[in-house]
Amino acid sequence: MSSDSAAALRYALSFTTGGLLEREATNLAPVYVEYRDWANVRDVAVGQNLLKARTHQTGVRLVRETVQRMSALSDHEVEILADLTASERGHLMWAAACRRYDLVGEFAEEVLRERYLTLAGAVSYEDYDSFYRAKAMWHDELDAVSPATYKKLRQVLFKMMVEAELLTPQGAIEPALLSARVTDCLAQRTPSDIRFFPTRVA
Repeated sequence: MSSDSAAALRYALSFTTGGLLEREATNLAPVYVEYRDWANVRDVAVGQNLLKARTHQTGVRLVRETVQRMSALSDHEVEILADLTASERGHLMWAAACRRYDLVGEFAEEVLRERYLTLAGAVSYEDYDSFYRAKAMWHDELDAVSPATYKKLRQVLFKMMVEAELLTPQGAIEPALLSARVTDCLAQRTPSDIRFFPTRVA
């Protein structure tokens, strides 16, 4: 295996910024619709501080992460983002996080959805720890993470699930009530991105 292909299999772990970033994505969507270029979106968003960050450095980081997530969405998904309900936007941005970060997507499919389908009813930090340990057997980069970063990754992942209304703050699984238009977007992909949600819809 070449070093390039090995690197491609490494988990990206930069999702510690923010949470679901649903509000931020809503602010940036019209900019993308205007420019159709993510580099331009990034420049405009940082230059005009569209995300209302307290410091320039925070703004740069927040814009970069939001753009990375949004670039996992199709043009159509970005176009309709501003017209969606808050719940629909949360579902779409959860799908974006799952597409952008394999670790998040695999957790969503292998733990969140699986526990829902087997009527487990809840997802805990212990479930995440077991999942992470299993993945670390095949991914050295997970073992290299510091304890502080490990806790931050776990905390942000659970925060995203709560913000997407897939989990209560106490860890109980909330069945995803996906709207027709969000379901249509998710089903455009193969395999269907509905697999990232606690729902019995195939």
